[in-house]
Amino acid sequence: MISVFGSSVGKEELEEVRSSLEAQWLGMGPKTAAFEKQLSARLGVDDFVMTDNGSNSLYMAVRLLDLPPGSEVILPSFTWIACAHAVALCGCTPIFCDVDIDTQNITAETAGRQVTPKTKAIMVVHYAGLPVLMEPILRLGFPVIEDAAHAVDSRHRGRSCGSIGAIGTFSFDAIKNITTGEGGGLTARDPAHIRKARHLRYCGIGKSGFEASANKDRWWEYRIIDFFPKMLPSDIAASIGLAQLRRLDEMQARRKQIWELYQKEFVAVPWVRRPQDAPAGDRHSFFTYCIRVPAGRRDALARHLYSNGIYSTLRYHPLHLNPIYKSSARLPACELLNEEALSIPIHPRLSDLDLEKVIGTIKAFPV
Repeated sequence: MISVFGSSVGKEELEEVRSSLEAQWLGMGPKTAAFEKQLSARLGVDDFVMTDNGSNSLYMAVRLLDLPPGSEVILPSFTWIACAHAVALCGCTPIFCDVDIDTQNITAETAGRQVTPKTKAIMVVHYAGLPVLMEPILRLGFPVIEDAAHAVDSRHRGRSCGSIGAIGTFSFDAIKNITTGEGGGLTARDPAHIRKARHLRYCGIGKSGFEASANKDRWWEYRIIDFFPKMLPSDIAASIGLAQLRRLDEMQARRKQIWELYQKEFVAVPWVRRPQDAPAGDRHSFFTYCIRVPAGRRDALARHLYSNGIYSTLRYHPLHLNPIYKSSARLPACELLNEEALSIPIHPRLSDLDLEKVIGTIKAFPV
């Protein structure tokens, strides 16, 4: 089965992990610090805080904003559940907005329609790695959390996605552009948010005993600054991440090659709506290639691909349609995407023969 998402790991990752194992350093340590430093430099930010996964990074981001209970946070419905869960778990209310049908991204217009006196923040998602048009959203006057899980290599008007709003979060799970197996993290414009994030990720402890031991006796005593779950990364994960950072340009070049091949080949397939390229001056991360097909035929195409050994999926089922959120929203673009959109394979491990099969199977589908 040709997988729809995937990562590429090999000898470099094995050697990095081996060195951590040989050093007997499995938990958070020097490799974590090195990964944070190197990713900060890549993103062009002052600091980066690594966590155990991207979903927890979203929760931490909402907590860092210290919003009053009952606050409303606007976010796109066409995204992963962790975005809404992070808001709800912080005692706030996720308010779903529509997306642009062509970019699948939140816009100032779709977000602005949901603003109420209770609105305290906006969460944007750079869907598939295509940068959100940030400036009009920032002008709405609310702190913005950027979910850059798809966008570790994306740039918007000269700046890395995730570095433009108040806080930017990232994911390094097994299928992302950079994988650490599981992992995530965040950056923030306010240095106080970075300092607090470092304390929060260790159960809200202000300073660990190891850190305190050089400066005081009874170093096993510590001060707890907040109630917070443990979100520490490991040096095993960071080891994989360090190797992945060295290989990121190579892996991104392959993703871009696949994207451009699809864009070229599907011009000749009139019933396939292709995703948008990044506008001039911006950069895409090519995380997922999401096509749209005529309503009523998408499911049949997915089954056709599956029967030919090609996996596809919908990223994402709109959140406002899930009963758990008790949303009464009617969001036409998200609901149309729910019937038409389909993510097809794009990742660095795909061979040229894999791509020939994917393209040929789609072209052979009877509409």
